[in-house]
Amino acid sequence: MPVPTHDTLLHIAERTHWEAARDTGVSYTMSTLGRTLDDEGFIHCSSDLGQVDGVLGRFYTAVPRADLVLLVIDVTRLDAPVRYERVGDELFPHVYGPIPVPAVIDVRSLPGNR
Repeated sequence: MPVPTHDTLLHIAERTHWEAARDTGVSYTMSTLGRTLDDEGFIHCSSDLGQVDGVLGRFYTAVPRADLVLLVIDVTRLDAPVRYERVGDELFPHVYGPIPVPAVIDVRSLPGNR
């Protein structure tokens, strides 16, 4: 099976963690809800909105959408490798290092609960 590649990746971020990185200019290092890059060894990302929706439904149901943002990451601006790894039946991109603030090219609201 060929490994996919994407020009951009998506990452669900807790708003306070993203805003702290953005405001200080220090690379973003949260991996997932309440877990850091150091805890996980990589930063969880999604390839598309379908994956984002699935992750929201599995792991973020108790978190108010207003407390979350969707980071759009330009892969060419990353200093760390991206590896696509199988999680269940899907391949998810994982960033094996911090995300520099300039690599985040857009910050979006998240889709609401279904």
